[in-house]
Amino acid sequence: MTAIASPDAGEVVYSRMKWNTPLSEDHAAILLDRLGVTGGDEVLDLGCGWGELLLRAVANSPAARGTGVDSDPWAIQRGRDTAAKIGLSRLVTFIAGDCSVWDEPANRVLCIGASHAWGGTAQSLNALRGLVRPGGRVLFGDGCWEHPPTRDAAALFGDEVLPLGDLVRAVTEAGWRVIHLSTADQREWDDFEATWRAGRQEWLLSNPNDSRADQVRHKVDCQLRQYVDCYRGVLGFVYLVLSI
Repeated sequence: MTAIASPDAGEVVYSRMKWNTPLSEDHAAILLDRLGVTGGDEVLDLGCGWGELLLRAVANSPAARGTGVDSDPWAIQRGRDTAAKIGLSRLVTFIAGDCSVWDEPANRVLCIGASHAWGGTAQSLNALRGLVRPGGRVLFGDGCWEHPPTRDAAALFGDEVLPLGDLVRAVTEAGWRVIHLSTADQREWDDFEATWRAGRQEWLLSNPNDSRADQVRHKVDCQLRQYVDCYRGVLGFVYLVLSI
């Protein structure tokens, strides 16, 4: 008898997600263009998840090499499997570990949605200064308030999320120059939230009588209500290409 996958397993939760961030194909292409990976560059992705952007950066730049670091073993294995599938296993290495203690710099660095690993936005921006070589660039992505949050939204996400203006000031105060700035649009956010729910929704359709179904259904329904009622159109996500 085939075991039923856990509804919290990576292959369920992330099954419909291309990347674990609100991002479209066109937007991703712009960000990689601004990051400017060239042949011979070492590309480092901290908090890489399954490394979809890292793999694209290396695939688009002959002779570039990449390293992805993440604490989620399932995501790391997905990255390795994808690298093997597209013929990049010799060029991209995935390492399961704490990205906040990584100390080997690279020419191009990606850090998207991982600022919490260093304790917040300002701390991560300072830490990244020591991880990009002279003349290099960083693609940094972080949550922000694009509009003043409601009381419920502020309570849900806490004090770590900064207004966009304050986040940009933190960037410049850390000594970075902003090469590019763009934010996720509403369709990107809607798709991100929908694909986060989609894996669990499909699990529910396949396992309606499972003892865990009611709990999963409640979790998915609550997340949808929180998104629609609390932070849709308020919480933003900014992508910055930075240099020193």
